[in-house]
Order: sequence, then structure tokens, then C-alpha cells
Amino acid sequence: MIAKALGEYRRSLIGWSVGISLFLTMYVSVYAGMREDPEILSRQALAKSPGALRDIMGGMEDIASASGYLQTVVYQLLVPIMFIVCAMVLGNRALAQPEESGTLELTITLPVDRKRLLLERYAAMIAALFVIAAITFAVLVAVAQSIDLGVGVDRILAAHTGVFLLAVFFGTVTVTVGAVTGRKAPAMAAVGVWAVAGYMVVTVGRNVEAISWLKWLSPFHYYAEGRPVYQGLPAWDYVVLAGAAVVLALTAVLAFDRRDVGV
Repeated sequence: MIAKALGEYRRSLIGWSVGISLFLTMYVSVYAGMREDPEILSRQALAKSPGALRDIMGGMEDIASASGYLQTVVYQLLVPIMFIVCAMVLGNRALAQPEESGTLELTITLPVDRKRLLLERYAAMIAALFVIAAITFAVLVAVAQSIDLGVGVDRILAAHTGVFLLAVFFGTVTVTVGAVTGRKAPAMAAVGVWAVAGYMVVTVGRNVEAISWLKWLSPFHYYAEGRPVYQGLPAWDYVVLAGAAVVLALTAVLAFDRRDVGV
């Protein structure tokens, strides 16, 4: 079942791997020219960005340094968005999409336990995300070394691990909502609302006392608070992300096992 699902993801694997790799190559290569005059880069970036936009981009105070550029431009917003959208697409293809199209009902008629069916398709989604993360990590490291970026491979690995876990979390949200409802639209809505609201809480809302406590419900807090490009692997934050994904996955298994497919 896992191999079959991975076969269904083949085009997505190629497309997302190539797309994210091209993005990483372009943006990291651009920094090679910008770093010749870091003070101008920093001043221009701050001058062109109003306060709210700077908050959304993580502050941008250290954007002229290699670590600051990676943390702000690559890992703060743009790459996570691409991985989240990818996870949402793969998560829907794991369950809700085949159920809406009617193909899942045919699979369930086979002598396969429903819990096993969901877990194996879920495992295939995680495997697909891991392949994309591994390929894009290798590309980023190669580009960083080719321009002598000056950021250690261990720091890039720490940040990329966070992106992978964030994608797994939102992919699991997609699968869970799909398991509960059997529909793509609610799953996409849940991911969209949680991602946007969660990101705004830990950026623009971090200094707003009335909502700042909501950061504990935001996956972005556990993804970026440890600033892995600067400080290395934030182990406990990543454990929380992984643990939340496990809880959601178990919820998906229970919901799917008890629900009538196609209803």
C-alpha cells in the first residue's frame, strides 16, 4: 500500500523537489552578490519594509549576514509556505481526494484493515515529504558551499529538519480533517486558517498581550522560536511538533475507522 501511494505521488515528488530547489538556488545565489556591501543591503531592506512587514519577516535586523539572510528570506516564511502547500496537497491525496472521487471505496472493499489503510497512506505521505526535504536540503548545501556562504551544514540541517516537521504537522492536519469529513475543502480550510493565524500570532502578534499567549497553539512557535540557523537544533520544540502530529494521526485513525466512507 505504501509503495502504491508513493507511485501516485511520483509527479508531485518531482515537481515540488524541482520547484523548491530552484527557489533555494536562486535566492541563496542572489546573496553572493549582495554580501559585498552588507550595510547597504541591511539599510535598503529595512527602508523598503514597513514595521508590520518586518514583523512578518521575523524582524530583518540581521538580514545582511549569511545566517540572518537564510533565517529571514529562506526559512522564515517562503520555504515553509511551499512545504505547507505541498503537505496539504499530499495529505488530501492520501485520503479525502480518493474518497471524493470514489476510488477509496473500491480499496476498502479489499481485505485490508481500515486502520492499516490509513496508516500506510499516511506513512507514504511522510515518506514523500522526507524525500522532498532530503533533495532540497542537498541542493541548498551544495549551493551554499559553492558560494562559500559560511553557514555550517549542521545549522542548515537543523533548519531544514524544522521545515520537514512543520510540513508533516500540516500534512497530518489535512489527513485528520479528511478522515473526519471525507472532503478536501474542510481540510484545506483548516490548514489555511491554522497556518495563517498561527504565523500572525508569532510575528505581528508577539507584542500584543491579548493574543501573545496563543503562540503556544501555533506550530510556527515551535518551528522558528529556537532560530535553528543561529543556535542549532531546538530539540524540545521539534519534539512538540512531532508529538502533536502523532496525536493528530491517532485521531485520524480513530475517526476514519468509525466513519462510513462516502457518506
